[in-house]
Amino acid sequence: MAAPGKSFHLALDLGAESGRAILGELVQDGPGEDRIKTREVHRFSHEPVETARGLLWDMDTLWSGVLEGIRAGAAAAREQGGELASLGVDTWGVDYTLLDAAGEIIEPPHAYRDPRNAAAMELMVVAHGEGVLYRATGNQLMPFNTLFQLVAQAQADPSVLERADRLLFMPDLFHYMLTGCMVTEASIASTGQMMDPRTRDWNRELIASCGLPTKILGEIQPAGTVVGLLMPRLAAELGMSASCQVIAPATHDTASAVAAVPAEPGTSWTYLSSGTWSLLGTLLADPVLGAASVPDFTHEIGAEGEIRYLKLITGLWLVQGIRKELEQRGQALSYEELQALAATATAHLCVLDEEDPAFQTADNRIEAIQAFARRTDQPVPETPGALVRCCLETLALSYRHTLDQLETVLHRRFDVLHVVGGGGRNELLDQMCADAIGRPVIVGPFEATSLGNLLLQALALGTLTTADPMSSIIRRSCDSRSYDPEVSRGWERPYARYLELKAMGG
Repeated sequence: MAAPGKSFHLALDLGAESGRAILGELVQDGPGEDRIKTREVHRFSHEPVETARGLLWDMDTLWSGVLEGIRAGAAAAREQGGELASLGVDTWGVDYTLLDAAGEIIEPPHAYRDPRNAAAMELMVVAHGEGVLYRATGNQLMPFNTLFQLVAQAQADPSVLERADRLLFMPDLFHYMLTGCMVTEASIASTGQMMDPRTRDWNRELIASCGLPTKILGEIQPAGTVVGLLMPRLAAELGMSASCQVIAPATHDTASAVAAVPAEPGTSWTYLSSGTWSLLGTLLADPVLGAASVPDFTHEIGAEGEIRYLKLITGLWLVQGIRKELEQRGQALSYEELQALAATATAHLCVLDEEDPAFQTADNRIEAIQAFARRTDQPVPETPGALVRCCLETLALSYRHTLDQLETVLHRRFDVLHVVGGGGRNELLDQMCADAIGRPVIVGPFEATSLGNLLLQALALGTLTTADPMSSIIRRSCDSRSYDPEVSRGWERPYARYLELKAMGG
């Protein structure tokens, strides 16, 4: 265990392009005043691989990155006079792998952007109807949802499902590889179009009606479940104590991030998890599946079993693509440089519909933006600054649209928007967001996912000395920035144009 007076935990936060290991140490500023100090100890990049079987995750790179992260975390804890008390993995949603009866991986997991999923979703929509699928699961219908991925697998190679004994989502898989124990955590399970948000359990009737086996589904466990001890062989290999507990935090990265929102008690707030994807929503006690519900909002499970009612929005994906394509053309620019160029570009030159199918492919995003501008009779953004600015402004407009929808469905007004995640580092977007929605925006922490992961581990092990809510601990641990709306910037006309484009479908 950790040295007296210290508690070390390790968050392994795996995103769809990179992974990192964050060491957390609980300290006390005073009696009952817990605070968490963090330190990044390892970071690595990874990407899916095109194969004859489809787009697969590179498990060798991911697994070696996880092990190196644990090794680095254990070493950093020892340097400070202690040992790791626990570790936990969170990842992106929906992706999974299948194990056979011997506990062996049948084939590497497919990446959610595998193109085979779209046809499977269309097939299920025809067979069941969009409304039935939505009301059964509360999930926004997206081609990459686990249900449709499994249908795609059944069409491509049914023998894989015939051999399958257990389905594990990506964080559950890593926990299994670390401990030999299989646990399916609620927040990640809720991303897959397979859970009934009313019962917080699998919708086995729906899954079976799609021709899929239900025997592969394990019992759903809450965030904070102790999975087991790190396997002795791995502990010895990594140079650490075999007493390290593996904890399932809120294993969906967004669920851990929302758990780290530093909201003040008594405020009416909503959250935006900002990164490659943007997820904007609120927390509810019960699902919203009546006539007023909006099918492009999703229901997922939060760290304390609550409903995270949210919309999935294409976030900084377009900006990331612009940067990559500019680099391929010999114009290497950092995100900070692109932000500076966008700040001086013409405002409201061109409005996009971020949901247009042309923007969902991985290639030629600059060309797609320019073609959209021509198709909708708008000025064409030509420079890097103009391209990035129209993407950021569109994002801000999409946040306003989503917030308007949210308030309409719930018949309530939110006073403040909390932005968490790495996308909050884009100060231009933060100010645009405040301007577009016409209310304050509070940004931070940037490392919300890791902080939520770490604190949920601490709660599971009982190493916190205070009964304060997590939001209070986060406020003591991290600084935040506030942005007030500057109403003179005139977002009404661009917003009207945005709504026109949405109505036209681009």
